Amino acid sequence: MEKLKFWIEAFRLRTLPLALSSAILGSFLAYANGQFSPLVFGLAISTTIFLQILSNLANDFGDSQHGTDNANRVGPERSVQSGKISKKEMKRMIVVFIILSFISGGLLIFSGIKTANAGMMILFFVLGIASIVAAIKYTVGKNPYGYSGFGDIFVFVFFGLLGVCGTFFLHTNQFEPLLLLPAASIGFLSAGVLNLNNMRDIKNDTASGKRTLVVRIGSQNAKVYHALLIILSPVLSLIYVIKTWQSVYQLMFLLSIVPLGFHLYEVFKNHVPDKLNNQLKVLALTTFFFSVSYSLGVFLVK
Repeated sequence: MEKLKFWIEAFRLRTLPLALSSAILGSFLAYANGQFSPLVFGLAISTTIFLQILSNLANDFGDSQHGTDNANRVGPERSVQSGKISKKEMKRMIVVFIILSFISGGLLIFSGIKTANAGMMILFFVLGIASIVAAIKYTVGKNPYGYSGFGDIFVFVFFGLLGVCGTFFLHTNQFEPLLLLPAASIGFLSAGVLNLNNMRDIKNDTASGKRTLVVRIGSQNAKVYHALLIILSPVLSLIYVIKTWQSVYQLMFLLSIVPLGFHLYEVFKNHVPDKLNNQLKVLALTTFFFSVSYSLGVFLVK
C-alpha cells in the first residue's frame, strides 16, 4: 500500500485538469458544430491522461538523471530523487504508460477517422507518436529540449493547437482555421503554467545547467512574457466568439478574467521565486475553468 501511495504521488494527478483542458474544449467545439462522439470523447480523455502521466514520470526520471532534482529544488518532492522509487522501477512504469498511450491513442484514431483515408490515418499516427516522444524527450536523454529553452513551444503546440484542433477533427473529420484562436488560448495558458514553473525554479535550474527560457531571458523579462501569454488568451478567444456569434452564453469564459487578473498581480509583485508555487495551482485550475466555462457556453448555445 505504501508503494502504491508513492506511485500515485509520482503520477502527479493534480496536473491532469490542465492537460484535459484542450480535449474538453476541442470536444465541445465539435458539439457546437453538430458532431460529437462519446467514444471519441472518452478515448481523447484517456489518451490525454496517459500522456500527461507519462510526461510526469519521464520528467521525474529525466531531472534525476541530469541532477536537476537535488536538495536545492523548490516544489513537490520527486520520487526518484527522494529514493521512494528506483530508477529501474521508474523506467518500467514509463514503458507501461508508453504502451497505454499508444493503445488508447490508436483506438482514438481508428474511432475518429471515419473515412478510408490512409494518409490522414498515417498523419495522426505520426502526431500520436510525436506526442509520446515529446513527453519523454522533454527531460530524458542527451540534449533534452526542456534543457534548451524549447519547452514552451512544445506545450503551446501539443497542449494547445494539436490538443484542441486534433480533438475537434477526430469528432468531425473537419479542420476550421478559425479554431486556431481558441486552441492558441489554451496553448498560451498552458505555456504560462510552464513559464511560472520555470520562474519558480530559476535559481536551481541556472545552477544545474538547465537553460529554460526563463534562465535565458531573466526573471523580469519572464514576467512580461508571462503577462503577454495570460492577456492574449482571452483576447484571441473573444475574437473567435465575435466571428462566430450566436449567444451571450459564448462569453462565459470571460469569468476567468477575474482570477487571471489577480494571478498576474501576484506574479508581478513577487520578488521571491520560491513563493510562486501557490500561483502554479491557481493558473492550472483557472485554465481548466477557462476551458470548462467556454465549453459550457457552447453547450448552452446548442
